[in-house]
Amino acid sequence: MKKLMMIALCVMVFATLAMAQTYTEGTGITGIDKLGAHQNGGRGCVGCHAPHSGARGNGGNSQGGAVTDPNTGDFALWGQDMGPLYGKVIGTGGEGAYDITLPADSEVNEAQTTGIMMCLSCHDGNIAKGAMMTNQAYEQRIGKLPASYGAQPIPTLLGNDGTAAGNYKNDHPIGPKATLAAVGVNTRVVMYGCGNVNNSCLVPKSSDAAYMAFVAHYGAFNITQRVAGVNESGGRTTGVVIPTGATTPDSAYVVCTTCHTPHTMYTFSGRVRGSATAGVYPTYFFLSAPYNPGAPITDGTKASSATQFCRQCHFTGAGGSNEGSGIMTVDTQF
Repeated sequence: MKKLMMIALCVMVFATLAMAQTYTEGTGITGIDKLGAHQNGGRGCVGCHAPHSGARGNGGNSQGGAVTDPNTGDFALWGQDMGPLYGKVIGTGGEGAYDITLPADSEVNEAQTTGIMMCLSCHDGNIAKGAMMTNQAYEQRIGKLPASYGAQPIPTLLGNDGTAAGNYKNDHPIGPKATLAAVGVNTRVVMYGCGNVNNSCLVPKSSDAAYMAFVAHYGAFNITQRVAGVNESGGRTTGVVIPTGATTPDSAYVVCTTCHTPHTMYTFSGRVRGSATAGVYPTYFFLSAPYNPGAPITDGTKASSATQFCRQCHFTGAGGSNEGSGIMTVDTQF
C-alpha cells in the first residue's frame, strides 16, 4: 500500500513539474513538446529532414517544375520536394509589389533556398503541396490561443488560404525588395564584422538614442545579431539576408526565417534588455523572439511583446514604436 502511495505521489509531482511555468517572464504555452506542429503528427524530424536521399527518402520526388535540380535535398537533408518552386515568381505584400523570382537551383542562392523555398515546400499549398499540413494554426487547433483570436481557422498554407488560389498579396513581404531601407530602419543599424558568409552582420547604431532605448526595452532579435559587449539583445546570424558585397544595411532583406525558426514553436531563449544571462520567454507561431499575444496589459504602462516584435522593423511611421515617437518610459510586458 505504501509503495502504491509513493508511486502515486511521484506521478503527481512529475505531472506538476510538467505543468509548471518555466518562463523567465510572462506566461504562455507549457507542457507540450517545443516542436509543436513540427512534430508532424508524430513523424518528427524526418517529416522535414530525410536522413537519406532527400525528398526521395521521404517517398517523394526530388525534381519538378520547369527546372530540374539534381541538388534538391542536399541542404539540411531536406526531405520535401522543392522542385515545383524553382524559378517561380511570387508577389508578396500589398498588390504583390514585393515580388521575388525564386532560384532556379538550390545552390544558386543558399539564403533564399533555406530561408524561403524550404519553408514554402511545406507552407505554400498552391505551387508546392507538402505533406502533414492541416491548414490551421497548431496552437489554435489544440486550444492554446487567447480567446481574442476568435474561432475561424487560421490558415498555414500561404498560397491556399481561402482567398484566390496563389494569392500572396496578404502575406508579409519577403525577398530582395523587402529591405530594411523600405521600412526606414536601415539607418538605425550598422554593419559589424561577425564572421558570417559576408563577414558582416548588423548591430544597433549606438548613436541612435531612440532605437537604443527600444533595444533596452525589448531587443532587436530578428534584424541584428548578438555580439558580446556590443549588442547583447541580438538574435541569430540567419536573420536578415545581407547581399554579397553590401557595404551598408540598405539592401539587407527579409526572408521567412528572419522572423521564424522551425525548431521551437512556443519558447524563445535569449537575452532581453541587455541582460547578463539568457532567459526563456513565451512566443507563438515559431517566431524567433519574445511574442506573447496573451501578455497581460492592464494600465498601458507596458507594451505587449507581440507589439514590440513588429516594431523592430516598423520603428517609425504609422503605428511605429513609442521610442520612435519620443515616448521613452514604456517598457515591455513579456
